[in-house]
Amino acid sequence: MENNNAPQVQQEETATGRSVLREIASFLKELLDIHEDTDRDTTMEIVKRDISFKGHNAWILVFSIFVASIGLNVSSTAVVIGAMLISPLMGPIVGVGFSVAINDVDTLKRSLVNLGVMVGLSVLTAYLYFLVSPIKEETPELVARTYPTILDVLVAIFGGTALIIAKTKKGAIASVIMGVAIATALMPPLCTVGYGLAIGNWEYAGGALYLFSINSVFIALSTFVVSKLLRFPLVKYANSKRRKNTARLASLIAILVMIPSIILFVNLLSEQVFLSKTKDFVQQVIQYPGAEVVKFSQDYKTKIVDIYLIGKPVPQEEIEQWKAQIRAEKELEHTVLRVHQGSDQSSEMAERLSTEVKAGILEDLYLKNQQVVEDKDARIRLLEQELMRYRSSGIPFESITKEAKINYRNIEQMSYANNLVTNFSEIDTVPTFNVRWNKSLSRNSREAEMNKLKQWLQVRLSLDTLSVQAVN
Repeated sequence: MENNNAPQVQQEETATGRSVLREIASFLKELLDIHEDTDRDTTMEIVKRDISFKGHNAWILVFSIFVASIGLNVSSTAVVIGAMLISPLMGPIVGVGFSVAINDVDTLKRSLVNLGVMVGLSVLTAYLYFLVSPIKEETPELVARTYPTILDVLVAIFGGTALIIAKTKKGAIASVIMGVAIATALMPPLCTVGYGLAIGNWEYAGGALYLFSINSVFIALSTFVVSKLLRFPLVKYANSKRRKNTARLASLIAILVMIPSIILFVNLLSEQVFLSKTKDFVQQVIQYPGAEVVKFSQDYKTKIVDIYLIGKPVPQEEIEQWKAQIRAEKELEHTVLRVHQGSDQSSEMAERLSTEVKAGILEDLYLKNQQVVEDKDARIRLLEQELMRYRSSGIPFESITKEAKINYRNIEQMSYANNLVTNFSEIDTVPTFNVRWNKSLSRNSREAEMNKLKQWLQVRLSLDTLSVQAVN
């Protein structure tokens, strides 16, 4: 009997398992599907409308560039974020990806022309600002926009995808669109290009333009992919030959964008892996009793890692072993490890060790000491506030002054303090109120008001000893 029922039980379990999988698949499809809630007509209208660059959009771009340049100039993150929110740069970039996806050559031309004009105007505006600005120091906000990393690529991909999905939803999600404008940071790199041109630093200008190009390409690429997945209808042309040529042109542009983007992504990923692995190697392997790593630098292009040591000299055998270990690491086979020690005065890097490294150490010490001083100052201010609060404990000063002003309208100012009074045999603490009266009040009236105020305060505060003094 058991043998006869076993196949049936197995079949039932299999059927139950399939049913559960179907339910899970149905749930995930309902959860993640965006086709039904996509408003294709409105999306096309919004994308084409945002491409436009004239009148209001032109002035908004100019002033947002000024705002971003000022924020970068003074290293104010909040100001830079504000500039990114009001910038209209995102429209033409989305228009490029969307027009390629639907084979719309006319929209593609408009997008590229408007994007080119926007970029040119942005760089020119930033250039003019930094040219006349008296502050030309490199700030952290500026330096951060001089070269792209793999994180910038990932932000552009995911941010661009979120942007086009938000635009295609019925009732576009404005918060997502603003969030993407902040995350992808299109405006600051263009301002940094203007800064680089203004100070004659072509490396800064080229690196910032490179960062902007990466963000733009991957936002457009994400828009293209999502538009294709959502099956937006292709633009129809009366001339079949033109339709075929348009489709071919759109496909060619898509390929030309995708291939360099993939190569760029792989290169940046390789660079990030190199930097991460060499950093881990230095932290985990470069260790010797009595010696300490004070600085190290990595160069992805030359595959050179420079390490600066101070303290006890490391034997050459140990250094050779480190070099063999780093070459044995995967993806670091061609890395050159150079070790510079403080005692090695014959090294060509000895001068750099005695200047850059020492300067870095002094800077760290200065910053740490400055932080200690600031912490102590903050502590002193806190203690002073606590002391004042302790001294004035038991006296509801705020409510007393409000009541006094109601009862004695000629009072212009009132202060309170505990005065230490001595007759040289003992010391006593006397609560003292200093009052400034209206100058139009006569002397006799002021003295009468002072007596009444003193009596009222003694009753109100239940104090026998109390002083009220008039001040000019």
